[in-house]
Amino acid sequence: MKTLTILKTTITLLFFQQTAFSQETKKETTPPQYTIENCVNHFDLDKATKTKVGYQYWFGDKNFTHENTLKMSIVEPGKSTHAPHHHPEEEFFYILEGSASFFLDGKTVVVGPNTSLYCPPNAEHGISNAGNTNLKYLVIKKDLR
Repeated sequence: MKTLTILKTTITLLFFQQTAFSQETKKETTPPQYTIENCVNHFDLDKATKTKVGYQYWFGDKNFTHENTLKMSIVEPGKSTHAPHHHPEEEFFYILEGSASFFLDGKTVVVGPNTSLYCPPNAEHGISNAGNTNLKYLVIKKDLR
């Protein structure tokens, strides 16, 4: 009888812990209250994150938006943010300034400003700075939650 009581108590505690964890998880994924103040985001280099190859600045990340993210990357000449890779999300790059070398499934092309680059889901892709000035581009990606 004592073992049964301990078992019931343990199950009850686990249920309450799971319920509390579930509620905490829901609170963490609840998007913020959207206002004109937090929906307008001006680039500020002082708020950008320094990387090994330049900077990145999140205009909208997965904690702010419902499905999409928007990031600006600034990459120094001759460098790239990472090696070619793939992921299940589709992705767009939009070149703002500089010259980009775009790799997609074994082929490479060099492009300049006002060019969009599309990466289908699971395609191997990469982007690097092919010029002698900073490369500045936007990354638009759907968040698969």
